Amino acid sequence: MKVVFERPQALSDVTTHYCPGCTHGIIHRLVAETIDELGILERTIGVASVGCSVLAYDYLECDWQQAAHGRAPAVATGIKRALPDSIVFTYQGDGDLASIGTAEIIHAANRGEAITVIYVNNTNYGMTGGQMAPTTLVGQVTTTSPRGRDTKEAGYPLRMAEMLATLKGVNYLARVAVNSPANIMKAKRAIKQAFTVQVEDGGFALVEVLSTCPTNWRLDPVEALKWLDDNMIPYYPLAEFKVSGEVK
Repeated sequence: MKVVFERPQALSDVTTHYCPGCTHGIIHRLVAETIDELGILERTIGVASVGCSVLAYDYLECDWQQAAHGRAPAVATGIKRALPDSIVFTYQGDGDLASIGTAEIIHAANRGEAITVIYVNNTNYGMTGGQMAPTTLVGQVTTTSPRGRDTKEAGYPLRMAEMLATLKGVNYLARVAVNSPANIMKAKRAIKQAFTVQVEDGGFALVEVLSTCPTNWRLDPVEALKWLDDNMIPYYPLAEFKVSGEVK
């Protein structure tokens, strides 16, 4: 019998800890499929951040290194420079990458470090209770913005993809979403391209993935998928921002 669908070798055969409807699991699978298809499992090293994304090391069968909050790009830089034949990627949330880790991601990108970054944006600090993040939308209610994000107090949500696209060291940069089958297929292509860049010694690559957080958004899983479509994508448009170092 021909096998048409199976668990990727790079994806652990375990039950995840994520909340019902959370799309981290989908992103894990896309990363695992990419690792399998490129045949790089034995030389791939992941760097885990702090937040909901931290336990990615329980679900992907490559080697892992834990980084302090926000420091994953710096740790990944050290690993890649020490082991240049390895494939090194970070798996980070918006509270990690776009807040305490802003300096690390900007300078790693600016230097053109040959690493791959998977950046999951769900507009809040998911693990610690749903506080306002740098990516929280204007007017969005969180535990620390009960009246909604006010730009006079908190400024505007950071569009990290657009910011990083201005840097010459970036080879590939895209924003995708995992809220529908069509978007998931596009997300897979972007993630595979981001890893391919590193396999081919093409420098720094980052994929921002718009993800849901039903628990902290106080929505059921289906409503959360629609909320992402109606609210996040208009502010965070899906696109490839740089391909082969050229702004699109």
